[in-house]
Amino acid sequence: MRTDVQRGLSRFLSPQRIICAKCGEPLYTGIELETPSETIQRLGGYCPKCGKKLGFAIENLKIQPQSTPPTQ
Repeated sequence: MRTDVQRGLSRFLSPQRIICAKCGEPLYTGIELETPSETIQRLGGYCPKCGKKLGFAIENLKIQPQSTPPTQ
């Protein structure tokens, strides 16, 4: 289980995030790119937090520039 600090840091240090559309749970965060179908297969087709059946539609894909971490 990740801590809130680890989740916060990985948000800024990882080039890819795959997130559940229903609950917002990060399904994949990492440096190595993973396709949505790989994530769906790895998780057995369901979000581990809310149980939503996972799917992928290209029109829901969002590509955004990485934001910089907040200064302390």
